[in-house]
Amino acid sequence: MDPIAPELLMALAGGTAGAAGQQIWASLRELVSRRPRGEEAHGEGELNALARTADDTARARELADVLTLRAARDAAFATALDAWRGRAEALAAPPATGTGDVRNEVGGTVHGPLIQARDIHGSIHLGPQGPGPA
Repeated sequence: MDPIAPELLMALAGGTAGAAGQQIWASLRELVSRRPRGEEAHGEGELNALARTADDTARARELADVLTLRAARDAAFATALDAWRGRAEALAAPPATGTGDVRNEVGGTVHGPLIQARDIHGSIHLGPQGPGPA
């Protein structure tokens, strides 16, 4: 399993992903705290340290490394961590269509088809173009 990106862990620890990010962070905390009876909770100290200083890249890297090592030793943890990562990365992914306002303006005379749009997914076909104005 590849390490989880420290930037993702920092964003979630710092609350930059909003309420959904806080829920994802809480679910990581719960996942890390699960352990067989009598075993040490690998990752809790690193998780708590990053929660206190969410902008610390070194702490985020330490947490990512500990999670990766634990996943290598525990197949059930690896499966749960992989599912968690999928949810976290989906939350942190940029929107597919971009954001912001679009302003289309046409100045002057238009001869022929004109399309004004923001996001176009697929092709546009207007058919053969007729002769322009005489």
